[in-house]
Amino acid sequence: MQVPAPFDYERATSVDHAISLLERLGDEARLVAGGHSLIPMMKLRLTDLEYVIDINDLHAELGYVRVGVDEVRIGAMTRHRELLESPELVAVFPIFADAEQVIADPIVRNRGTIGGSLCQADPSEDLTAVCTTLDASCVLRSSSGERVVSMEEFHRGPYETACGQGEMLTEIRLPVRPGGSSAYAKVERRAGDWAVTSAGSAVWMQDGVITNARVGLAAVGPNTTGIPAISEALRGQRPSEELFARAGELAAAWCSPTTDNRGTADYKRHLADELTRRTLRTAVQRIEAGLAGDDGTNRDENQGGVS
Repeated sequence: MQVPAPFDYERATSVDHAISLLERLGDEARLVAGGHSLIPMMKLRLTDLEYVIDINDLHAELGYVRVGVDEVRIGAMTRHRELLESPELVAVFPIFADAEQVIADPIVRNRGTIGGSLCQADPSEDLTAVCTTLDASCVLRSSSGERVVSMEEFHRGPYETACGQGEMLTEIRLPVRPGGSSAYAKVERRAGDWAVTSAGSAVWMQDGVITNARVGLAAVGPNTTGIPAISEALRGQRPSEELFARAGELAAAWCSPTTDNRGTADYKRHLADELTRRTLRTAVQRIEAGLAGDDGTNRDENQGGVS
């Protein structure tokens, strides 16, 4: 039976309390929300902590989805299930519905949080690709105030973030722009598994021309979100299968997968290519259809297997 090394347990009652505990307990303290990533790592002795600070009581303070005209704000303690079941969020960013329905299983989605997912900074994690695709920003709070960083700044590498000592991720902010839509697709060995490869795309159009586009990949290397070469290739172009194919080629060239028990590097590059094409196509179809939210037909196509 795997059990963590001994540790002391604290329970925060507010964001300020959690921050004060982080400052007082130092580097050997970590926050735990859903616990589906941190606790298994502790059981495997991949991380050895002296203190665990439970922040589940902070859901009332940090569990929210606020959709405005120009911006969506999501509290860091918002559960996966709440993201999936928010019609206001899905109306603006259907990519969340695509991604959330293929994240783990209902048990994890009932407990896991968006903040926990982002702070884990796992290269295979779904919401990292989603948030970077949507050009999100992260709000980091400490006793001295708040600072806002981009997703590129927030994720410094595998399992490493910009959160400093005594800082806490409290909110994710997503800009809302007119004429846009988004999509996400994932290939996994079995339902609820980590991705073999996944891709998210966001597209903005005006008068039939792509004004901006962003693509993010997961599970194919450490720096595969918000691929600039794809944005540059699509900007100012009319959508076409040839254009999607070019974007797929760029995605495959940009990523750096490794061969493991989920697949060979070549297979993962093939998936990066194909899933980039699919998600771009779906995002454009949603714009052209005037869909404010998610379409079940598009979703089924999006989640189909790739051979």
